[in-house]
Amino acid sequence: MAVRYCAALLLVLSCLFSVSYASLGDADPNYRTCVAECERNGCIGQVCFPQCNSSSSSGGPWYTQEPLYLQWQKLGCQGDCRYHCMVNREKERESLGHVPVKYHGKWPFKRVLGIQEPASVAFSVLNLAMHFHGWLSFFITLYYKLPLKQDKTAYYEYVGLWHMYGLLSMNSWFWSAVFHSRDVDITERLDYSSAIAVLGFSLILAILRTFDVRVEAARVMVSAPILAFVTTHILYINFYKLDYGWNMIVCVTMGVAQLLLWARWAAVSRHPSSWKLWVVVVAGGLAMLLEIYDFPPYEGYFDAHSIWHAITIPLTVLWWSFIRDDAEFRTSSLLKKSKPKAK
Repeated sequence: MAVRYCAALLLVLSCLFSVSYASLGDADPNYRTCVAECERNGCIGQVCFPQCNSSSSSGGPWYTQEPLYLQWQKLGCQGDCRYHCMVNREKERESLGHVPVKYHGKWPFKRVLGIQEPASVAFSVLNLAMHFHGWLSFFITLYYKLPLKQDKTAYYEYVGLWHMYGLLSMNSWFWSAVFHSRDVDITERLDYSSAIAVLGFSLILAILRTFDVRVEAARVMVSAPILAFVTTHILYINFYKLDYGWNMIVCVTMGVAQLLLWARWAAVSRHPSSWKLWVVVVAGGLAMLLEIYDFPPYEGYFDAHSIWHAITIPLTVLWWSFIRDDAEFRTSSLLKKSKPKAK
């Protein structure tokens, strides 16, 4: 049953993601005409954009004379033309009683200080802050609150793995904030690559912890094929083809797999904090439905994706709380086992 559910979820998400890039807004003749005229004369009605005017006599299009930094940031003529034409067209559609549509794969968001998706950026930054706080509190718990070995290392066997997870998670949310601030090719690829990296490593960590793999050779055997696949996939989407549908299938597969691993372990283990696992697994699974039930941004700011980012904030706090509890639980168990030997 679980396999059928996962397969159906993958199919729906991959289809949904493919459809999201076949946008109705940028196919609208009125929108296309507005953008074409803006790029030609630098004006939308009475509003004109200085960056669209070129004094060059070469006769070439405006974008060949734009400074490189404006082209990269998309704060130049094309970005402004698309944004303001979208705003005007959405006002017309709203007056006619029509619902918002996507433009170039995205809902019509309202900019704030030049930020394209302010709510997603804010929630991404908060997720980054929660991961930093969780990782720092985990570090303090290990080295200042729990007993250490004679060589000043922790008893907990998964210390290095959780440290790497924390760094990868913070890196992923950093690039998420950058991507939602300014959607260009390089920020998109960095965001996707970072997300794939943390998902792949999280899957490795889930396997090693839930099956209690502590032998170094066994850890390498488990990790090597997943690391090879994740590395190959990152190289594929960056240097061969950014296939959105395939990338979504890979991400959802790894995400669902680790949720099932943690759920199985929570059900069979006697961990004192297993209830925290259940909350994260169930809430995380339900939050994925927001990626299926995609809806326009409320007041131009809060869409399904940004709300999903918001939901992950308290889940991140609870998740790092579980990690700290796991370190305390394992340390306590190891110390109890070592006492009879000392006698």
